[in-house]
Amino acid sequence: MKRVSLLEFKHYRYFKVSGFLMAAAIAAYILDRPEPEPFGGTVLGYILGIASALIVVFLLLYGIRKRLTPRIPVLNKNVEHESASQRTTSTRAAPHQNEGRYGGFTLQGWLSSHVYLGGSLIVLATLHTGFQFGVNVHTLSYFLMFLVICSGFYGTYVYLYLPRLVTENMGEDTLESILLKIKDFDRFAEKRALQFSDEIIELVALSRQKTRIGGNFFQQLSGRQKNCPTTLAVQKLQGLGKGYSDDKLKSFHDLYGIMAHKETAVARARKDVKYKARLDFWLYFHAPLSIAFLVALVAHIAAIFFYW
Repeated sequence: MKRVSLLEFKHYRYFKVSGFLMAAAIAAYILDRPEPEPFGGTVLGYILGIASALIVVFLLLYGIRKRLTPRIPVLNKNVEHESASQRTTSTRAAPHQNEGRYGGFTLQGWLSSHVYLGGSLIVLATLHTGFQFGVNVHTLSYFLMFLVICSGFYGTYVYLYLPRLVTENMGEDTLESILLKIKDFDRFAEKRALQFSDEIIELVALSRQKTRIGGNFFQQLSGRQKNCPTTLAVQKLQGLGKGYSDDKLKSFHDLYGIMAHKETAVARARKDVKYKARLDFWLYFHAPLSIAFLVALVAHIAAIFFYW
């Protein structure tokens, strides 16, 4: 049975709700004839502004709802070593796994409404402004709102596609288990390399000592290491196997196979770190932008009442 995504929740219930709100706002804006021109201080402007503010409050309740959801503790002595794929999958799967209700909503329902109603703010808030922008707190709050919504769209993409990519890359493995395999490959390769030239011994040693998984945040996002020692070792080994006699050729093929398997394992580990970093990249922006938008929105509303 196919799992229903947050966008399809209840036969696109919140897509229909947000579509109705946007259509009604557009129709009202077209029919309205304010003097001298549309702006936030007209009757329709106030209606759209109040509606947008209420939606913002509703969206903020999603964050509160998530934090009120009881979490089931995982009994794991090695919890500090939990892999990126485990954290990512558990984080993204939470709305599906939690069947509790809060205020008549499941957590997945809250998230679905959060996405669609948040998107509808682009239309409602823009029409509220009457396309009147300037260097002031009102335009600042609108600009921050737009950034929050854009980051939310990216977060939706991450939520929908990142778990599948993690599963395809990791399968039944975890980052911790792959790192242990890489250590085993290093140990086996160093033993095999002892019977060959100093150049081969050095290639294997550099692969063990200099290969990095992770690095700084931007290296994690890229999932690559420039001039990766393991990749260079595999490439150079391809040309160093020529000239060995049959009795050593088999051992050399074994060494090359070990290094090739290590290269594959390193690539998988880096992908797992990359997917986790992409999730964190979204969270690092979405939460602070949301707080900044809320502050600007409060200032926007306070300024309206002050000059009313």
